[in-house]
Amino acid sequence: MEQTFEDKLHQDLHQFLLSMKEVDERLPECPDVEEKWEEIAKSYIPDGIREFSDFPSASLGWMMYIGMAVAKFWDAEWEIYSRINDLYVYMRGYDSMDEYIREDVLLLEGRDYAAQEKLVGECASRVYNALRRQDVEPGTKEAFHTYVSCLHQLYLFGVAMQLNRMGYHMTKLN
Repeated sequence: MEQTFEDKLHQDLHQFLLSMKEVDERLPECPDVEEKWEEIAKSYIPDGIREFSDFPSASLGWMMYIGMAVAKFWDAEWEIYSRINDLYVYMRGYDSMDEYIREDVLLLEGRDYAAQEKLVGECASRVYNALRRQDVEPGTKEAFHTYVSCLHQLYLFGVAMQLNRMGYHMTKLN
């Protein structure tokens, strides 16, 4: 069976983040956060597509930050955050969503703040390069689905990285 583009992206991001010790071999499972993906994607995609032509890495990287924020919300006050109709719009209300998430949601400062920015930038660049190698015609249905696959993986790995950072590890029990 041939691997899909999204499977290849998943594998590449997993290996990269594993080498950086940002995720474990076995990724965490968090159905509550995964269930928010579709709602967030529907809300985000119009903004993401609009920004993509001028700022492709930002358009992609923002979704990784969104995944991190939702994982943090899940850990902190899911009873409250799970009831917010549109978590993306809730976060988008700030001028610089990525800075808002790093500072006010993830509470990062100094080196951690800069390291997170660099890591997300690297992941977004990797995904953008993979997307470009797909050689899909812009504005087509295939281009849209390829873009959404990129966003989906960045969201999931944003979640996985944040859960890992908060001490959630999927390890085999003896």
